[in-house]
Amino acid sequence: MSTVTADTAIERAAMRPGLFAAFWQGRTKYLLGAIMIALALIMLLPIYATITASVKLPAEAAAIPPTYFPQSFSLESYAKLWDYQHGLPRYLFNSFATAFLAILFTVLLTVPAGYALARFPIPGKELLFVFLLTALIIPYQALLTPIFLMFAQLKLTNSLVGLAIIHTAIQLPFSLYIMRNSFEAIPRELEEAAVIDGCNSFQLLTRICIPSVIPSIVTIALFAFITSWNEFLGALVMLNKGEMFTLPLVLAASRTVNMLGGTDWGMLQAGVTVSIIPCVAVYLLLQKYYVSGLLSGAVK
Repeated sequence: MSTVTADTAIERAAMRPGLFAAFWQGRTKYLLGAIMIALALIMLLPIYATITASVKLPAEAAAIPPTYFPQSFSLESYAKLWDYQHGLPRYLFNSFATAFLAILFTVLLTVPAGYALARFPIPGKELLFVFLLTALIIPYQALLTPIFLMFAQLKLTNSLVGLAIIHTAIQLPFSLYIMRNSFEAIPRELEEAAVIDGCNSFQLLTRICIPSVIPSIVTIALFAFITSWNEFLGALVMLNKGEMFTLPLVLAASRTVNMLGGTDWGMLQAGVTVSIIPCVAVYLLLQKYYVSGLLSGAVK
């Protein structure tokens, strides 16, 4: 009887480290989960405050201290935003058109450039690649004055095309970095097999390489959209006609729309809510491609 008891005690003692490790791992998992939930709530709090302010009555939206829950539900701020100056649909069209052009220009420029830098034996291409990436450390705001003077001579001011060119220039270095690394990650055996089958360089790009880097193309398109959609200073410098304004400019202008020159917080928060929706929707639709494309293009 004593032998069985001693053996059982030894087995229990041997099991204790494993039980303790499992218990600690479980506690750690719940602790990390709680931290993640807390961080998510902190990040979502400004969005919640924005959305709730947009559905309050104007007086309640401007109240100090603010109310955390709307006392009454109202779409008056959205109605005022819809009819503001040239109308919200016009400004949404300008923002979407500029973003679409920026995506188009970015993809058309960086896909062939990234393929050439990854595959063609260009003399000094590594130095050229580093030179192209130096634009990442130069703030585009410092170049807006000469760009404006040049665009004024080319009749590209007050033009969505001109604004899209600026947004494309902002996005080009990062997009080129992603595309070059993505093309380099493609096994050369695929291209060698295609060459044996009679493909030329253009066919290699369109039939073999581009289908292999679709996630990276989606990634740079998503970044180009968000950059163009939210960009403010370039639009402020290049556009001075109200009918050409993009949504960020309208949000800045809508801050002083009441008779006393104060800020209509309800209308402003309604505009911020409207501006958030496309970015969130596009990201949720393309997040699968975005994550895989960013990892494949940023890690060499």
